[in-house]
Amino acid sequence: MSRISTVLILLLSAQMGISQQTLQQILGDDTRPSRKNLRMQVEDSLGNRGYLPVSVVKGMREGPTFTIVAGVHGFEYPPIVATQQIMQEIKMDSLLGTLIFIPIANRGSFYSRTPFINPQDKVNLNNAFPGDPNGTITQRLAHIITEDIIPVSDVFLDIHGGDAPEDLLPFICYYNNKKRPKQTQRAKALSEASGFDYIVSYPYTLSDREPAKYTFKQAVQDGKTALSIECGKLGNVQKEAVALIKKGVYNMLAEMKMYGEGKGPNNNPVRLNNQVYIRSKEAGIFYSAVKAGDSVSKGDIVGRTTDEFGRELAQYKAPVSGIVLYNLATPPISKGNTVMCISRFLEE
Repeated sequence: MSRISTVLILLLSAQMGISQQTLQQILGDDTRPSRKNLRMQVEDSLGNRGYLPVSVVKGMREGPTFTIVAGVHGFEYPPIVATQQIMQEIKMDSLLGTLIFIPIANRGSFYSRTPFINPQDKVNLNNAFPGDPNGTITQRLAHIITEDIIPVSDVFLDIHGGDAPEDLLPFICYYNNKKRPKQTQRAKALSEASGFDYIVSYPYTLSDREPAKYTFKQAVQDGKTALSIECGKLGNVQKEAVALIKKGVYNMLAEMKMYGEGKGPNNNPVRLNNQVYIRSKEAGIFYSAVKAGDSVSKGDIVGRTTDEFGRELAQYKAPVSGIVLYNLATPPISKGNTVMCISRFLEE
């Protein structure tokens, strides 16, 4: 690259507010308050190129580091839009501590409008952790988040929603990691402070040597306080979903004394801790009158699949009674797809 080209790139980056510092340099800089944006470049041996967009916002005084990740699945739009709005709204002078934003983790998925996977390498980022520094582009993105983002985070929030084919009941969730009760209790407290109507806990049975696969599960495995919001559905931007995500984030920041006063918790949330999944038996056309949030009873027929000529191939019955957290809400179905997740509360 010529000297003139290098200068032009540096000038363009400066005009766009893109820092030439590394993440480590930005975090190590004592200047407060500050706002720095950077692109963490990534390229694999197959010639795939991209970057991880990261924004670091430092408040007037030192304090906790709260990381917010959106767009791990690029078709989940409410988390991305909500994160963009929060980034613009945060006033540095009123912030205690540091916020790290990854507004779109899976840019390949986002810009190609591809559900679940990055079309550059056909890999699901939310199934790629802890990643591989020598792997494909998605595996390298997971490695960057694992090695550079999670270790500097005190709280790690991964925001998801219903992807293109999914109807979803808004909820906040955390892992019940009995190996680390302090972090689990903090994640539970933040979930309760968020204001969400539904709080879901998942059992944590992962050993330290097993791959975490999921983004916020990697943070849990690494000993961080981590949780996830699920809000939005069907590949659309619902204003109410964006507002609910923002309310949850601001409530958690208020709970940590980092920013503002929040809007207060939900004093009577619905707690769920036992999830059962229905998987598809055949490829075909899926029909169901059941929606996310519906209550179903064990044995209820919750869906059916036909072939292209309308011949019924399979029926799906609820294996347990409970509330539908999310379900397939579009006709195409392949063998092994998640038809529905039914959740309930069981005394531990």
